[in-house]
Amino acid sequence: MLYIVPTPIGNLQDITLRALEILRTVDLILAEDTRTSSKLLNHYQISKPISPYHQHNEHKIVQHLVDQMSAGKNMAVITDAGTPGISDPAFLLVRAAIAADIRVECLPGATAFVPALVASGIPASRFVFEGFIPQKKGRQTLLKSLATEERTMIFYESPMRLVKTLTDFAAAFGAERRCSVSREITKIYEEHARGTIAEVIAHFQQKDVKGEIVIVVEGN
Repeated sequence: MLYIVPTPIGNLQDITLRALEILRTVDLILAEDTRTSSKLLNHYQISKPISPYHQHNEHKIVQHLVDQMSAGKNMAVITDAGTPGISDPAFLLVRAAIAADIRVECLPGATAFVPALVASGIPASRFVFEGFIPQKKGRQTLLKSLATEERTMIFYESPMRLVKTLTDFAAAFGAERRCSVSREITKIYEEHARGTIAEVIAHFQQKDVKGEIVIVVEGN
């Protein structure tokens, strides 16, 4: 059995009772960063074997993990924050487990883009999730293709690249296009900056940006 277990994106209370039960009963917990995940596990007094599973080792160990599950072990995959597989490791293991006829179950739970979208004030009935866009190769091609996208668009970005990305959005989509930037969701300094792309750029040019970033942009 393979469980995909969402973990809090900030506030440690944002984890389900069922997620805690699963983490207490599996044979092995696979974590993107064992140091980060240990803080959560220690907070809830969960003592289980924990092993690193991230983008740098997943290709090498995925078959070994599948072999262990085929032999009867139950495993849970967690990431530093949010739902595994959403701009985080998990896809390769899920695909390999399914191919090996291992039962895969994904628990519902925290995902950063959902509260950012709902709190943006931008239509949420139809949207497209783009995650992190390319930093260099393919970046302009992607933005050009999204210029006519009619659905609300959702992106992830790092704090140090936020203003640059918003500036590129202004050039590709128009500076008057509405957007919302959410950061530090569920944490003490949670912030939602809403307005035109030009207005949001001006807002973040005047401050030192920290935390995880979700950008929501209205469709064409």
